[in-house]
Formats: sequence, structure tokens, C-alpha cells
Amino acid sequence: MFKKLSLATAGVLASLSLLSPLQAAENWRAWNIHNDGHPNTAAMDRFSELVDKATNGEVTVEVFHGGVLGSQPDALEQVRLGAIELGNFNLGPIGPMVKEANLVSLPFIFKSVPHMFRVLEGEAGETIAAAMADAGVQPLAWVDAGARSFYAQKAIETPADVAGLKIRVMNNDLYTSMIAAMGGNPSPMAFAEVQQALKTGVVDGAENNFPSFKNVGHYEVTTHYSLSEHLIIPECICVNTAKFAALSPELQEAVRGAAQEAALYQRELWAVQSEQARKDVEAAGIKVNEIADKGPFQEAMAKVYDDYLAANPDMAALVEMAQSTE
Repeated sequence: MFKKLSLATAGVLASLSLLSPLQAAENWRAWNIHNDGHPNTAAMDRFSELVDKATNGEVTVEVFHGGVLGSQPDALEQVRLGAIELGNFNLGPIGPMVKEANLVSLPFIFKSVPHMFRVLEGEAGETIAAAMADAGVQPLAWVDAGARSFYAQKAIETPADVAGLKIRVMNNDLYTSMIAAMGGNPSPMAFAEVQQALKTGVVDGAENNFPSFKNVGHYEVTTHYSLSEHLIIPECICVNTAKFAALSPELQEAVRGAAQEAALYQRELWAVQSEQARKDVEAAGIKVNEIADKGPFQEAMAKVYDDYLAANPDMAALVEMAQSTE
């Protein structure tokens, strides 16, 4: 009896001795700014479940929703430094840290959401991902954040319709230049201030995706939503580069596969929520207009691109990659 126990114990110890410190169980924390009911929240929970299953518990992920681990800039820095292992980040705020990520902030760089994913899943996306990984934040999968379009008290069909309008934009030189190039007056302001600004006429319009337009009530103080889709800025499921590199190749493949499966789930949920949001605002009286020819808008961005590439000549090849992707 004792001999059998000793042999069994010896076998367990021998197995444990084969495990390097890098193969010990990894318990990771993940940041997510969204709350219950958002597609990204459901997708991050799915990611956690998939990781646990795919790695047989060797890697576990606890997701903290609602931004409880800090603002996006704070969380981005924490992931970069390894204080938090994972995050679901919008690429917009990553641009100042990784210039290659700024590609997605160029107006009309993408023809559509599907085109954006084709770009990110090709050579351009590999270039962006490599640069982000070098900065300490490695993308595992790309997720949908919709397309931003204009909404105002009138339909916007051509760039001339923007002329003279005060349009709220996010605080980014590329976005203010975009409005100015169409003859409008860019008005950067905090998102929380936009509802009142639209209501009182401080601004004439703003821009965002359908779910945000509906969920924050901007449809209550405007009349038209014009599908310009001028900015299509994706999000990512990102991991600290060093933490990921420390995993075995098998675990890396399992974690990446879980992220990509969760991202596909998120895209499905986003499409459903976006379509429902459109139906809801139309039912509330918002007039939605398609823009069949976006060529004039793209042509109006010539100076924006010229100025940007003059200041960032090393981005020319990446821009060309994106524009040449079918």
C-alpha cells in the first residue's frame, strides 16, 4: 500500500517537475468599458468561457465591465505595462501611441464595415498589429464598432450640405480637419455635452453610429440621419505583449482562437443591435437617407490626406495598402 502511494506520488511530482514557471496557471484580468446589454460585454464574457475551455483552465480570464478598472486611457496604459493583461479597446485612442493605428481615423479610408475588416485581416492589419505589439498591446482579434455618420436638422447628401454647419466631433485633428475641408465648423466637445448642445443649437449636428445615436437620445433632438459612414473605427481584443509571448505556442493558439471566435460572435450581435437601433429611430420619426455616391466626400478629403501624409510620410505605404484593398 505504501509502495503504491509512493509510486503514485513520485509520478505526480515527476509531472509537476516538467512544468516550467511559464506553464503555471495564468489568471488574467480584462478591461471592458461597456455595460450589460452591449455586444462587447457579451463577447468578452464569451471570450472568458472559451479561453477556459480551450486551455483546460491553464489560462483564465476575469472580465471587469463598465470601466471599473479605469478610463480607456488608463486601462490602455495598464495593459501596455502588464498591470492588466487584457482589454477591449477602440483603436482611436491608440493612434497617438501607435501611429500605424491612426490609419483607421482617416476619414473615408474604408468603403464599408466589411471593407474595413478585409483591410485589417490583410497586410495592412498585420502591419498595424505588429506596431501595436511592439508598443506592448497585441491585438488578438478585431471587433465591430459600427460606422459613424452625420445627423442634423437636415439631410446631408453632399459635402456642400455640411458647409456652414457647426458639427460636433471627437477631439482629434483629423476629425476637425474633415469638417473644415467640407466648409463646416468643427466643434470638439465632450460626448456628455452633445445632447444639450444639439437641443439648444450650440451645434447643428454631430456624428456617431446608430446604437449610440439611439441609446443616448440624440434622435430626440435631431430630425435626419445621413449614412455618410465617414469614420469606421474598429475595436480590438488586446493582450499585453509580454504576457502573451510567455505562453507556450499551444496556449497562444488557444487564446487567439478564443478571441477570434468571440469577435465573430460580437460582430453578429452588433449587426442585430445596429439594425434594431435604426428601426427604432426611424419609428420615432428620424429620416434616414442613404448616400449613393460617396465620391465627392472622398474627393473633399484630398487636403486632409495631403496634410497628414506630409507630416507622416512613412504612413503613405499603409494608406495605399488600405485604399487598394478590394
